[in-house]
Order: sequence, then structure tokens, then C-alpha cells
Amino acid sequence: MTDRHPRRWLILIVLCLSTLVLVLDNGVLTVAIPSLTEDLDASAQDIQWIIASYILVFAGLLLTAGSLSDRYGRKRVMIVGLAIFGAASLLATYANSPETLIVGRVLMGIGGAVVMPSTLSILITVFDDAERRKAMSIWSSVLMVGLIGGPVMGGALIAKFWWGSVFLINVPVVVLAIAAAVIWMPESKGPWRKPDPLGAVLSMAGLVALVWVIIEIPTQGVSWPALAVAVVGLAGFVAWELHTPVPMVPLDLFRNRNFSGGSLSLVLVQIGNGGLVLALTQYLQFVLGYTPTRAGLALAPMALAVIVVNGIGATLGQKIGNRPMTAAGLVVLAGGFAMLSTLGADDGFGMVTAALLLFGIGGGLAQPAATAALMGAVPHEHAGVGSALNDTVQQAGAALGVAILGSVLANGFTAAMPESAPESARRSIGDALAVAASTGDSALARSAKVAFADAMSSSFVVAAVAVVGSAVLAFVLLRDRKPEAPADPSSDDAVIVAH
Repeated sequence: MTDRHPRRWLILIVLCLSTLVLVLDNGVLTVAIPSLTEDLDASAQDIQWIIASYILVFAGLLLTAGSLSDRYGRKRVMIVGLAIFGAASLLATYANSPETLIVGRVLMGIGGAVVMPSTLSILITVFDDAERRKAMSIWSSVLMVGLIGGPVMGGALIAKFWWGSVFLINVPVVVLAIAAAVIWMPESKGPWRKPDPLGAVLSMAGLVALVWVIIEIPTQGVSWPALAVAVVGLAGFVAWELHTPVPMVPLDLFRNRNFSGGSLSLVLVQIGNGGLVLALTQYLQFVLGYTPTRAGLALAPMALAVIVVNGIGATLGQKIGNRPMTAAGLVVLAGGFAMLSTLGADDGFGMVTAALLLFGIGGGLAQPAATAALMGAVPHEHAGVGSALNDTVQQAGAALGVAILGSVLANGFTAAMPESAPESARRSIGDALAVAASTGDSALARSAKVAFADAMSSSFVVAAVAVVGSAVLAFVLLRDRKPEAPADPSSDDAVIVAH
């Protein structure tokens, strides 16, 4: 590409800031739950809705938001999303009731869904093939910093201030990102297409219902009415998109081996990742006795490995291609899960660190390469909705991971606990340790820790199998191709207007 945008690396900073604020928010919220529960007198159901409302709205709107960004301009839509997210963060900061906080979280989900597809779609339109992998690696590294740094920052903020500060911190970042976007970022959009309101409604209904079913499975079992809505909504969406002459989502993208292979690989990886965070954070806190902040810091070796390997992989991947990078990284990732499956109640942080380093190396190799393969198959005119599809499959995978591996973990814990243990202590390790603390039963506490470690091992074996399956899919489906000459930026297929 001879006419690279002169401010493309400054634009990447804006994209990283926009992504970082979304990822940080979910991480910091996890450590704020105890204090906001007390201050707002929130019930367990309130807490569930505070967490789930964001996820439901975010997942449900991604495809529609991606389509809107292609139609109306990715920069414009991203700025609108950031403004909604910032205003909603202010509302959540000063919420004086669970209901107000839930409203704030719903609005934050709307803003997040509008922002997220635009960031990756702008990245692939601003950077050419020669630099896109490097830019994507930097973007992925910032994503990992946010995931790991969220709980650490949340713990520090709550220790110094109050729970509302975990939302207030979003506001200056949002203001900075909006200002930088206005000053530096070019506008880009696809050719004008007729709106698809029926497709938008069907996708939102189907995705919201599907994510709700997944969230409910570990605690309430399958919600059959919600599952029916999910099946009808998503089946209707697919049928309509195949029928309408101007679909919101071009489903023929899935006929491309790189797009379908990258999507399936990322789904299976995220299933494993969802289980990792769920199980390992409980292991660190309940079994090893770490505070939430220290548990967040304990994940730092994984983040460091991802960042370092992302930098190496950006250069290496350019030479050897996405297919071998993805497959090799996934094999290493499966090895990390296999090592984690050997953890016992008496293992210290050394074993956890070694496993997380291996995990980080595998993820750092595989995820950017799989994403590059997927997004490289998306025409520029569909960059927004292609990015939204990428985000949607990863969100669905992470939610499935929590549901599937959470069920394996919960059932395994109950099965491993002694039959003589009180019924309440057999439900979860948190309940078991609470019963042990109230009765002074150290043997019960020890049994709970051993049972949890055994159950966690089983869940990580399942995750390892899923990731091995992902490696096989990547090797079979992905194909590397020689870079093609980019389209003329003035063509209708990729409209980029520099400001």
C-alpha cells in the first residue's frame, strides 16, 4: 500500500483506548460486587442482573451495531458509542439503588456493543496487509492488559475510594478517546445499503435469548421458553438473511475457509478461556487464600507472556502464515490447560505461574493469527459487521465456557465431597468454607479444597480437549494466501475519508 494513512499509529492508540475502557470495566466490576452489595442493599438476584444485563445487551446488539457502522460511518458510530458508555458510567457511579445501577449497566452494554465492532473494523481499513498483523498484535496486547489489569485496578480503587470509582474511571478515558478520534481518525464506511430492520430484530432477540439460556444453565438449568425464543429467533434470522436481497449480515462469509475456520477456532478457544477465569480465580482465592487483588496480579505472568509473544508473532506470522501460527499456538495452549489440570490443593504459586506462562505463549501465538485469518477474509465494505461477527462468536464461546465448564466444576465438586458433609457444604467451595469457618471444622475445609482441586482438574481436561479440537480445525480449514494488491481507496468498496 503506497498511500498509508500518515496518522495510522495515532489512530491505533485511539482504538486501543476505546477497547481498553470496555475490557477494564468488566474486570473492575468483579471486585466491586461485595462493597456495592452492602451499600445498595442488593439481593443475589440484583447482583445477577447487574452482571448479566451488560452481557445480554452487549451480545444482542453486536451484529446490529456492526451493520450500522458499515452504513453510517465507523468513526461516527464509535464516537456515539463512547459517549453513551461514558454517560452510562456516570449514571452507574452515582447510582443509589440496584435498579439505577442495572439501568446504567444496560446503557453501558449498548455503548460497548456500538464501540467494539468499530475498533477492529477501523483497524483493518487503516492498516494494509503488511502492517495489519503488527497493529492487531498491539491491539490484542492492550486487550490482555485490560483483562488482567481490571481486577487489580478495581481492588486498588475500592481500597482507596468507594465502589463507584470503578465506573467513574471510565469517564476521563472516554473523553480522551473521543477527543483523539475527532482530531486524528479518518471516517470510513461501506457502500450504502438498504436497512434490514427485521434482521436486526431477529438477531437481537435470538442472541439475547441464547446468552440468557447459557447464563442460567449453571444455576437454574435450561430455560426452555428462552431456548425456544433463541432457536426461533436465530433460525428466522438465518432464513431471512439468506432470503433478503440486501442482508444485514452476509452469511456467505462463512463459505470462506479462513473465516469459518478462524471463527470455529476462536469459539473453542474462548470456551476454554471462560472456564480458565472461572475456575482459576476461585482456586487462587478459596484454595490458596489469595485476596481478589492478589489473585488478579497472579494472572500477570500470562499477560506478560501474551504481550511478548504477540510482538514476536507479528513478525514471525508474516513469514510463516496464519495457519501454522494458529495451529502451533493452540497446541501450546492445550499444553497449558493440561498443566493446569495437574494442580492440587497443596500446589503453590510456582506451578500456577509455569502453567500460565505456557498458556500465555500459546494464546499469544494463536489468537492474533486466527483473528487475522478471519478478518483478512472480510471485504472492507463489510468490515464492521465482520468485526461484529468475530466479537459475537467469541462472546458466545466465553459464555458457553462459563456454562459448560462451570457445570463440570460444580458437579465435580459435589461428587468429590464426602457424603458425610452437610448438604449446604456440598453446593460450592464458598459455601463449604463458610460452614467450616462457622463450625470450626478444619477437616471439612480441607476436604472442600481437595474436592475443588479435583473438580477443577476435570474442567481443565475438558478445556484442553476443546483447544486440541480447535487446533485440528485450524490446521484443516485455514489457508494462507499471498497478499493481494489493496483496492483503490477511492472505490465504492472501501470508502475512507480523511479528516
